[in-house]
Amino acid sequence: MNPAANPALRLLLPAWRSRLMLLLLLAGFAVLLVRALYLQGLNTDFLRERGAERYGRVLEITAHRGIITDRNGEPLAVSTPLESVWASPDDVRITPEQERQLAKLLNLNVSELRKRLEDKTRDFVYLRRQLPPDEAAKVVRLHVPGIFLQREYRRYYPAGEVASHLIGFTTVADTGQAGIEFAHQDWLAGKPGSRRVIKDRRGYIVEDVEGIKTPQEGRDLRLSVDSKIQYLAYRELKSAVLSHKAAAGSIVVLDAKSGEVLALANYPSFNPNNHETRDPARYRNRAVADLFEPGSTLKPFTAAAALAAGLYHPETLIHTAPGRFEVGGKIIHDVHPSRALTVAQVIQKSSNVGAAKMALALPKEKLWAMLSGVGFGTVPQSGLSGEAAGRLRGYATWKPIEQATLSYGHGIAVTLLQLARAYSVFTSDGELLPITVLCTEAPSAAEQVLKREVAIAVRRMLEMATQPGGTAPKAQVTGYRVAGKTGTAHKLENGRYAPDKYVSSFVGFAPASDPRLIVAVMIDDPRNGAHYGGIVAAPVFSGVMAGSLRLLAVPPDAPEDLGAPLDAPEVREEV
Repeated sequence: MNPAANPALRLLLPAWRSRLMLLLLLAGFAVLLVRALYLQGLNTDFLRERGAERYGRVLEITAHRGIITDRNGEPLAVSTPLESVWASPDDVRITPEQERQLAKLLNLNVSELRKRLEDKTRDFVYLRRQLPPDEAAKVVRLHVPGIFLQREYRRYYPAGEVASHLIGFTTVADTGQAGIEFAHQDWLAGKPGSRRVIKDRRGYIVEDVEGIKTPQEGRDLRLSVDSKIQYLAYRELKSAVLSHKAAAGSIVVLDAKSGEVLALANYPSFNPNNHETRDPARYRNRAVADLFEPGSTLKPFTAAAALAAGLYHPETLIHTAPGRFEVGGKIIHDVHPSRALTVAQVIQKSSNVGAAKMALALPKEKLWAMLSGVGFGTVPQSGLSGEAAGRLRGYATWKPIEQATLSYGHGIAVTLLQLARAYSVFTSDGELLPITVLCTEAPSAAEQVLKREVAIAVRRMLEMATQPGGTAPKAQVTGYRVAGKTGTAHKLENGRYAPDKYVSSFVGFAPASDPRLIVAVMIDDPRNGAHYGGIVAAPVFSGVMAGSLRLLAVPPDAPEDLGAPLDAPEVREEV
């Protein structure tokens, strides 16, 4: 029907309404155009961020940890490249068969693997850390979307248990946990970098967009340690601990010229390369962290204080008869009573009575100043982690019996590293050497704490102690003059001295004419019949010193036939 023929079918609209509608449509298009120009031309960050969330990833680039070497460049800790397998749960598309194969390759239960992959709250989840490259390649060949590899590094320690307490170890995240690895974490670790990548809809990385931050590689670290001497020290220590059925043992070898640590070992030890079988009870570096009463190894410092005060000379006679001395109602006794001994013989035969009488003749502050001056009661600052300061009480509260027993190493607690360092005053003509585990071109300045003539006089006394008639003839080394002092002390347990438990020790140096090395040995609770320092610890010193002097090509300073007779009488000591 024609609308023009029927007025009812005609609809007349005002012209302004059509124009308004046109204007609204044009305005809408204008708004959309402005918005598009704004987002795509002016404010592009929003769209890029939304897009990056869908197809972009920022991956961390691991920094290579620095190498640790000994003084001769032999590696003690190196990093080997490995691959870690990780997943983006949202992107994973895996079949049941692939799931079984992947679980087998990663040594996981299927249920555990499924649990990790179904955790949609996380964009990143590790499936397995530090796989060898050949095993990681098998994972890649499964072609599972959303499963990726990340390059990481694992530490390898060529010396194994021989240097484990010294070097320490790292966690699976390559963070130092003990020893040098922990103490110098910032130097060794470096800083990780990062890179931005694009992935496709199946989760595969298809393009490297940019490197956001370049990784800073860790720096190498050269130690003062000599790996050959380290092995020798560990071997001799382990043999002694096992043969004497002892609870533990420690040894420290120092360069008597510079104070550098050439070797430091403990037994029992652990293998830092085996994460699964590490025993945390064996991690502690006993040589720097464990305190013990040094016993008679402290007597040379008592003699030095007495000589320095001008009250005694090496040939001054001290009446020690009848081998007993009462102080404050307590009895101090000698294992081998003598009528009288010179100061030199007090050290040679390790007389407790003679040492106590010298100490009581001194003002308290003089004896304290000597012990404090050689480093007891302060942290050695060697560069190792876990160093203990020891215990040296203030002299104001000393009772006479405490001053007397302190003269032969009771009532004071030290670490083996402290004790070894303290003996440097006798090897360097009265200077206390700064101690370090890092190889240094120019050693730090030493501190003069004894007069030169006093240090030389005590050095001669210590040489007498290793000769027949002394407490340590088993410390002798063929072809070299040796000096040192034994120590045998009852162990402290629950605040009391255990009657049948001992700490056996020996500290000495050689060649005595021009000291090159200081070796300190401590054997904890020997249980195979012998417990005297001259029997248990001195032979360890002899073995390590003999091998080390040969390795360093140190010229002999005595006839090769010089040595203690095989039937030399045993001079015992005990406190």
